[in-house]
Amino acid sequence: MSTPSPTARTSLAALAIASLPLTPAFAAGYQQPPANILKVMRAPSLPMPSINPTRDAMLLVGWQEYPSIARVAAPYLKLAGTRVEPANRAKHDTPGGYGIPPCAESFKLVKIPGGQETPVSLPAASCPDAPAWSADGKRFAFANAAKDAVELWIGDAASGKIRKIPGIRLNPMLNDELQWMPDQKTLLVKAVPTAQGPAPAKSVGPDGPSVQETDGVQGESSTYETRDTLNNPHDEALFDYYGASQLTLVDAQSGKLTPIGKPALYDALQPAPDGRHVLVSSIAKPYSYVTTYERFPHEVQVWDVSKPGRVAIRAIASLPLADRVPVHGEPLGPREFSWRANEPATLIWAEALDGGDWKTAAPARDKVMMLKAPFTAQPTELLRTAQRFGGIDWSERRDVALVSEYDQNRHWRQTRIVNFDNPAQAPRLLWDLSYDDKYANPGAPAQRTLANGARVLRQDGDSIYLTGAGASPDGNRPFLDRLNLKTLQTERLFRSGKDALERPVALTGGDSFLTWRQSPVAAPNVYLRALRQPIAAAKGEAAFASTETAVTHIVDPTPELRQIKKRLVKYKRADGMELSFTLYTPPGYQEGARVPAILNAYPLDYADAASAGQISGSQQTFTRLYQYKYLLLAGYAIIDQASFPIVGDPKAAYDSYLDQLKMNAQAAVDEAVRLGVADPERIGVTGHSHGALMTANLLAHTNLFRAGAATSGSYNKTLTPFGFQNERRSVWEAPNVYRKASTFFYADRLKTPILIMHGADDANPGTTPLQATKFYEAVRGNGGTARLVMLPHEPHWYAARESNEQLVYEMLNWFDKYVKNAPPRVLKSAQGPAAPAQP
Repeated sequence: MSTPSPTARTSLAALAIASLPLTPAFAAGYQQPPANILKVMRAPSLPMPSINPTRDAMLLVGWQEYPSIARVAAPYLKLAGTRVEPANRAKHDTPGGYGIPPCAESFKLVKIPGGQETPVSLPAASCPDAPAWSADGKRFAFANAAKDAVELWIGDAASGKIRKIPGIRLNPMLNDELQWMPDQKTLLVKAVPTAQGPAPAKSVGPDGPSVQETDGVQGESSTYETRDTLNNPHDEALFDYYGASQLTLVDAQSGKLTPIGKPALYDALQPAPDGRHVLVSSIAKPYSYVTTYERFPHEVQVWDVSKPGRVAIRAIASLPLADRVPVHGEPLGPREFSWRANEPATLIWAEALDGGDWKTAAPARDKVMMLKAPFTAQPTELLRTAQRFGGIDWSERRDVALVSEYDQNRHWRQTRIVNFDNPAQAPRLLWDLSYDDKYANPGAPAQRTLANGARVLRQDGDSIYLTGAGASPDGNRPFLDRLNLKTLQTERLFRSGKDALERPVALTGGDSFLTWRQSPVAAPNVYLRALRQPIAAAKGEAAFASTETAVTHIVDPTPELRQIKKRLVKYKRADGMELSFTLYTPPGYQEGARVPAILNAYPLDYADAASAGQISGSQQTFTRLYQYKYLLLAGYAIIDQASFPIVGDPKAAYDSYLDQLKMNAQAAVDEAVRLGVADPERIGVTGHSHGALMTANLLAHTNLFRAGAATSGSYNKTLTPFGFQNERRSVWEAPNVYRKASTFFYADRLKTPILIMHGADDANPGTTPLQATKFYEAVRGNGGTARLVMLPHEPHWYAARESNEQLVYEMLNWFDKYVKNAPPRVLKSAQGPAAPAQP
């Protein structure tokens, strides 16, 4: 199914849910859930903190929970993996094409540590983006999508006053549209070229055929690269027109605009720490009709912008079209460019040595290269990595950097301490562990922003700081550690208590830091913690006492949800693997009562069983509802985030997918029933995306559930022939795996009622709308019970208020009819009496 072009879109007045009703009558228009649910859905969202680099102020940003269908339905163009609204040049997609960019509804300036609040008056009838702070913490800038332009606004951190920079329209289509230069007084932006003229008009007559040709050379291209691709010469002309930007320097004080260079299709921009040089990546031809713009040819250059009137340009790399990259692999040639943070202008990049292919055995997969200003010499090789290069964390100290690499064949990662200024000093291994192992995760190094805007490791003497989620058998307990890089000894400065979820978000200097703290009954707020005297502590606990002071005072927008209870439940599946889920019980639930329940899960891939059974997430989060969770307000229990690991060699990830799926479901259902909460005769199942495929497969291959709701799923994996999830083999290499994973081929077995919902403008190549319509046809043709609801204009994640209200309405009606109010089944066991359903 192709997505309607902007010119073919219906007017908002004619919008209707394209669904197949339970009764012969067609119900036009959007539906809403009951009033108690609608009230919660329309409650204000919780603001999130944006803390400035100097840690003396923050902006509390309130984000719009659900935009209107009018905004989601705004006409847009699909141009090589990006969606752009021609009316104002705003982006109409989030990274990967999964959603609609959110709009900020409010900014509130908060002083640290006192907490004094100053509301910021945002522009009306527009869509502000997230603020970008200057390194000195004195200003913040943000893009604002207005009716006919994406505007540039700058705010003052002392007063909270904001002002629009006149005479400039931003172009965010290819990202990196707004960033501070190292002097922190100037912004580097991508502007819509002036005097560009009208957009290329589509010819009145036929354009002629769209032609592609292959030359017989074998080369895969991942399923997920065919997103919103170009289709014809007119698409190419539109891409050239809307993608073109004029690089411009903007004086934040005076608003003076200084163009640099000529308009072109610029994507990545990175100013060097010296403020003089800028890494500039631009897109070149020929374009491809099978992949996104990231794989198009690129020219990578370094510009000297110290004299904007005559920019000096140095060529770094000419990258060819990369439309045959191995699945989960890397293109050939230089990639992952960055600047060395503790030098004025030293460029770093990586290059594959194994053809970019995980299937190829090689003594080293990548080499890391370096080139210093003035960029006239040959680049030098810094090091080689046995596995794929994962990036460098630079420190203020020249003798310390952390180099990471990862092995996708083993799900493994290593980090080493490297002194790039002394090649004779051997790198020291710091971490060597499975990246699936959540319990052993040491956390990520805390960073700080230098005066020039460069980000470096926060280092005190020989020590750095680490923050992490703190996964444990009792759920996440975030931490702050201090690691001595000489002794490699770690001391725990702080660990979240068991009665709340408190996450360190910023070190403020000395022995103090900011945290984001919440509990099931307390709304998230920012706290200032100060370390005190050392204390005796059990293993893993904080070795220091600390005091806390509230900085923000966010209130609960939905107090009625505090009646919902949740708990962590641990259990085992048939092969002994440890699993878990979070059990939510509805308001007013009486212990021991059996109620209808809905299971939600998303299968995840693991290389080893030990990591697969680990617990992640927390039961101490502030309870907020979304999608299926709103059914709690209708008396359902929710078996949430049930562990559904798919364990095996990553090279053959899905050989035992179906068997493991059934084991996971059986174990979760058995435990929910054993606890005395779930009624074994009234359990439903739901999942989104890969979880939707799980839902359909469980309905087709087990008798555990009375009904299911599958949203934005992919039910025929032969339509994603070059890999899905972590499966790297093509359908021609593993045809039985693709077929066995696809419920489409078992539609004749699917007799349990299934609700199928999908966004009509889903950009995810793995879950095109065609997946939903063809699956519905297969179920219908084989005599199954199904309902298909296509949500107009929606991407992979449903955005509009109207669409989300329809989603909850559909789920509630479906599960009420086929789960809550369904007559009991009589399932015969080998012993004779009625028994819970078995797969």
